[in-house]
Amino acid sequence: MTGFDLDRARAETPGCASVVHFNNAGAGLMPRPVIDAIRHHLDLEITTGGYEAAAANAPAVERAYGALAQLLNGRPDEIALIENATRAWDMAFYALARTFRPGDRIVTAEAEYASNYVAYLQAARDTGVTIDVVPSDDTGALSVDALAAMMDARVKLIAITHVPTNGGLVNPAAAVGAVARTWDVPYLLDACQSAGQMPLDVARIGCTMLSGTGRKYLRGPRGTGFLWVRADWIERLDPPMVDLKAATWDRRNHYVLRPDARRFENWESFVAGRAGLAAAVDYALGWGLEAIEARIATLAARLRDGLAALPGVTVTDLGDRPCGIVTFTHDRLSAEAVRAALAGRGINVSVSKRSSTRLDMERRGLPNVVRASVHYYNSEDEVDRMLAELSAL
Repeated sequence: MTGFDLDRARAETPGCASVVHFNNAGAGLMPRPVIDAIRHHLDLEITTGGYEAAAANAPAVERAYGALAQLLNGRPDEIALIENATRAWDMAFYALARTFRPGDRIVTAEAEYASNYVAYLQAARDTGVTIDVVPSDDTGALSVDALAAMMDARVKLIAITHVPTNGGLVNPAAAVGAVARTWDVPYLLDACQSAGQMPLDVARIGCTMLSGTGRKYLRGPRGTGFLWVRADWIERLDPPMVDLKAATWDRRNHYVLRPDARRFENWESFVAGRAGLAAAVDYALGWGLEAIEARIATLAARLRDGLAALPGVTVTDLGDRPCGIVTFTHDRLSAEAVRAALAGRGINVSVSKRSSTRLDMERRGLPNVVRASVHYYNSEDEVDRMLAELSAL
């Protein structure tokens, strides 16, 4: 793409000077404004005390709610800040799971993430709910036609991962939302890998709840996540656990839950991380999510094309418009051996294990795969360097 200021993006990312980082689906390199926000708050804690720092820096921390609302086209009172994406997802899922009864159904996708699926299994064991998996279409994405055909009055939740952990697939989130609205069924979207990588408009998507993380494509700190819950659903969900942040102990034998999404939060948190998350979301908004998505797509296409041309390498991504997560196998080397070899050459990639997306990987007969996830601050030269190093293995 033209007009993207790559020099600025790299200059504002200190890690670019020391490593080729293609592990953004694990944790992105933090940009300078995020680093500065975290350090500023930690300095306040060091010099004034933790509670005092939180009070003094409250506007910067509070900004996270408004920034995330802007990112998602939601409202600040629909945002909860949670310590990670899994716990954010858990707070929504287990609030719903308390209402499940034998014969109720959860509908999900073949490429569902392990942390989510084991929660379904636990709910099935404890409540008698059944888990129904929607077949994939010819592109590898969830088949919306199959989903529509599977719906009935027993479906109590549609829950899918927007961008699975094991490749570039982008599931049709908005089309799923249309089915959920038709049946008036709650819809939980795991946006862990899509938040910060592409535009997310909860009104257009039509989800009821959405979870995400700060550490991946938003380039925020680890230990930060968020949950969005549509306003008309907040008071319909009783959190699976509460404390004095979520509720007020108003009488000896009574408490009152908060009316906003912060009923899903805990009192104690990584406050410096929340300041960093706010800075990360604002930083992404400053670049523009459309521009970010386009830049990532350009780099990912360059990497996929180059991998496809290498002897013995097979690209394993699905979807008709794959995103910035690029996965592949090597006919002579295990995924872990490729990861280690590239690490020794200063290139970060990761391994996506079969156990993380078991249904999809088993269906395709895939072992573990190498995962190289690009971001807009990566350069074309870095992509070419990785391809050259792979060809020499």
